Amino acid sequence: MAKRNRSNEDVTINLTPMIDVVFLLVIFFMVGSKFSESESRIDVSVPSVGPMQAISRVPDERVVELTAEGNVLLDGQAVTNEQLADVLATQFAQYPDLKVVVRADSAGSLQGFAETIHTVRRSGVAQIGIAVKVDAGGGGGMLR
Repeated sequence: MAKRNRSNEDVTINLTPMIDVVFLLVIFFMVGSKFSESESRIDVSVPSVGPMQAISRVPDERVVELTAEGNVLLDGQAVTNEQLADVLATQFAQYPDLKVVVRADSAGSLQGFAETIHTVRRSGVAQIGIAVKVDAGGGGGMLR
């Protein structure tokens, strides 16, 4: 078996392709900035429209929690049933697709849970989810 002679040259990384890519990116951004400057110099009379309203996204799902003691929390802040109904009714008037998830402590009363669901429904919200914990297979779930 013949021995291979190793060359004394160190193994190096060829940086030429990386430098080429960097130069291409620099050229791309330079050309792109030239286009935006030329567009701003064009004299165009833009048509006007009536008053505009700000575009706002639909709020995330609101989470109503019912503790074992019977306290009601809306997104982590304690509220009464009347305050809950007022806040949800106001948001439902602005966003008809408002979704509410109700989470209740399993040690809490069924009466308190039913009252909370009724309060959410009374505010006009139609899309109500009930958060449950799935025993088999682990993980939580959502019952709609």
